[in-house]
Amino acid sequence: MLEKLPQRKILPHEIPSWVKQGTLYFITICGLPRGYNQFCRREIGENIMASAQLYHDQFKWWVHLFILMPDHIHGLIAFPRDKSIKKLIGAWKGYLTKQNGICWQRDFFDHRLRKEESIEEKVFYIRHNPVRAGLIDRYEDWPYVLETR
Repeated sequence: MLEKLPQRKILPHEIPSWVKQGTLYFITICGLPRGYNQFCRREIGENIMASAQLYHDQFKWWVHLFILMPDHIHGLIAFPRDKSIKKLIGAWKGYLTKQNGICWQRDFFDHRLRKEESIEEKVFYIRHNPVRAGLIDRYEDWPYVLETR
């Protein structure tokens, strides 16, 4: 007899009314299947980075740091309080799916940075992700990075 596997929780992703405008969120968005390089291909990578920059330029979100890995994306991003994070990221993912045929994992992970958390620690973690993955020796050599800070 097969055991029923636990169901993944659906996260709300909404910004509480008491959270200050401009608060950074640590975001992770994954592609499917995990381990498959969808994102770090020249044309697709350029399209993803250009669309992230466009959302930033149109004030749909404010990128502090955004980095592509072969099968996932990390970002430190602030969102307008009057917009749904889930809808913004969903629309962005939908656009990229239509333009590039990207297959995404359902939902995404977000973590609001609080006062006690160091932004610089998160920047260090994100920037060194390609080094830890063995893709490069120096984080400065990774081409798929958007920093606006």
